[in-house]
Amino acid sequence: MPTATDYLVIGAGPAGLQLAYFLDRAGRDYLVVEAGPSAGSFFATFPRHRQLISINKPRTGIDDAEFNLRMDWNSLLSDDHDLLFTKYTPRYFPDADDMVRYLDDFATKLDLSVRYNARVVEVGKGENFRVVDDKGEVYEAPTVIVATGPSQPFVPDIPGIDLVESYGTVSVDPQDFTDQRVLIIGKGNSAFETADNLVETAAVIHVAGPNSVRFAWQSHFVGHLRAVNNNFLDTYQLKSQNAILDGNILNIRKDGDRFVVSVSFSRANEVVKDIPYDRVIACTGFRFDTSIFAENCRPELVIKDRFPAQTSEWQSTNVPGLYFAGTVMQVRDFKKSTSGFIHGFRYTVKALHRILEHKNHGQEWPCVAYPADPVALTDAILERVNRSSALWQQFGMLGDLIAVNGREARYHEEVPVDYAHDSEFADDYFIVTLEYGPDHDKVDPFDITVRRVAQDNAERAHDAAYLHPVVRHVQRGSVLAEHHVAENLENDWTSEDHHRKPLTEFLAERLLQTVLTATT
Repeated sequence: MPTATDYLVIGAGPAGLQLAYFLDRAGRDYLVVEAGPSAGSFFATFPRHRQLISINKPRTGIDDAEFNLRMDWNSLLSDDHDLLFTKYTPRYFPDADDMVRYLDDFATKLDLSVRYNARVVEVGKGENFRVVDDKGEVYEAPTVIVATGPSQPFVPDIPGIDLVESYGTVSVDPQDFTDQRVLIIGKGNSAFETADNLVETAAVIHVAGPNSVRFAWQSHFVGHLRAVNNNFLDTYQLKSQNAILDGNILNIRKDGDRFVVSVSFSRANEVVKDIPYDRVIACTGFRFDTSIFAENCRPELVIKDRFPAQTSEWQSTNVPGLYFAGTVMQVRDFKKSTSGFIHGFRYTVKALHRILEHKNHGQEWPCVAYPADPVALTDAILERVNRSSALWQQFGMLGDLIAVNGREARYHEEVPVDYAHDSEFADDYFIVTLEYGPDHDKVDPFDITVRRVAQDNAERAHDAAYLHPVVRHVQRGSVLAEHHVAENLENDWTSEDHHRKPLTEFLAERLLQTVLTATT
């Protein structure tokens, strides 16, 4: 007989465990199936050089658990204070083995319902989903949530790419590359992590790709190149036999024991040069695996077929009842916010659970009632933006929604902005987000010749490039007005003159408009 459950979660990585926690605490009938022998098996292999780039800061000088999650990018959300990743290691960039240990403890100590060594090989759909694992066990559920992440290497369309080594399998012993000429394809963190590992032994290292290197400290997308991985750039600029190649790789071919790679250089009017190498390594990222899905429930793909297309509820755009959790949630904020990382998707998974609670069980989004009074709402908003981790991490993606109805306002925390608009969450509401300015990725924060908006400048708050609160008034899906709270160096939005008073005046004017609209 098949194992029947209301919710079947595929994958016991951080996203699958996070969703399992919320389902478990809500008393729902669920099961997680995991291919590996323990939770978080992905982290037993990746990153290959074992250093995580998700920060871990146990000491903030502030005794506020919610605020401290801003500086803790690895913990999952739970009611067990001992299950914080900051208790597992003091290292700012932790070892991946610490993550494996943490995730296994999370699943075990919270007694989550996980079946290990159950690799899913087929997902079909009739009235319900029918899922089969590699041992022939069958599971049935009306709702399936895939939390496996993009698990297959993304292979670019380059003739000869099948000849090269991949990030997932190449040796990590630098001695294996002694005196060799090495080409690394890709310009992300995995490429530079690999290059840094070979600096002391390889004769020549080239890192190649068609796009410019993007720095996380400038774009604020933490998937772009992180400073911890950019030592290689120093060896390039200081002429230490290494180089960044900006251009397209046209083909790769073998010539005896070596490779010959044809590169079309973007900065040299597309001049093509054939360059010899001893080793070529593809560090080109990962893609979502659709091979397990039957034809009648295969999700549509987007972004070079790397990710499943999703609605604002993180449901497949073409397969009802099929949802996604974790890294693949980044379709909704690709290279903009943080849904591709634990510190981001722990909150979008929480939001997904609330969406499922509403759709399947009639549960309303949790809220706190306030009088529709500008002073009371100002206090509530500033209290949240000064300590919220969810709004901080998921900038522009999650917002606190204040629904106004007559003299009452209902304050809903951490609502997905797109979902709020698409679902007609409320007729008249304010939505509070933390956001960077629209051109923030074009501003060099280290260039002292660039004029920036003065700190705590309320009159020019709308021009701020740095992270700051934004409050929008929405009626029937249309944004009627927006207010920017002035940026502050230490993100302390408590000044009476610069922060509180301008926000109160904005809310008073908009609440008056709401009353006038309701009475006409």
